[in-house]
Amino acid sequence: MITVHIVDDHKILVEGLQKLVDNSGFAQTTAVSYTGEDCLWKLSFKQPHVILLDINLPDWSGIDLCSVIKEKYPQVKIVALTSYSEYSIVRQMLENGASGYVIKNAMPEEILLGIQTVADNETFLCEEIDFLMNKRSVEQVWLTPREKILLQHIVNGYTNPEIAEQMLLAVDTINNYRKKLLCKLNARNTAVLVRIALEQKLV
Repeated sequence: MITVHIVDDHKILVEGLQKLVDNSGFAQTTAVSYTGEDCLWKLSFKQPHVILLDINLPDWSGIDLCSVIKEKYPQVKIVALTSYSEYSIVRQMLENGASGYVIKNAMPEEILLGIQTVADNETFLCEEIDFLMNKRSVEQVWLTPREKILLQHIVNGYTNPEIAEQMLLAVDTINNYRKKLLCKLNARNTAVLVRIALEQKLV
């Protein structure tokens, strides 16, 4: 069972999210916080698998809070659940360690899929945000924190098995990530991938 901590100051929304999570069959709400301070206090006693984190809290910026939580509890996965859909905010949240980003008007199924996906150590962007992040030109290519680490290893000349060992992932997973990187950067092969990474200062 995936444990979930909801952090949002809108009580009606929190109640709805709690029902959604608790009725999912695979996740359970173990804590609810209406402020950033309350969230940090509760985390000091018990850490969930996933935090649904609002960006606009009364006492904290969710962007800063995300960074603090990931520094203290790196194993906790964070999904930003917010009404903000600006590219710069999405990028800041992901760079600060969020594994997912979901808009509040997303379908309930997307919210649940987000929880499941990040709990499986993958990155999740709801449809609207995924479209936003892929709409930019190649010069503004966006990479997840994990893709950046993988790209750095590739640039450093490590093989897939060596990268898998360093990133504590299966070789097949690294193969899939490498294919995604080639596709994302529109590179024919590893040599082109490395050249693009260095030219665009992606590592």
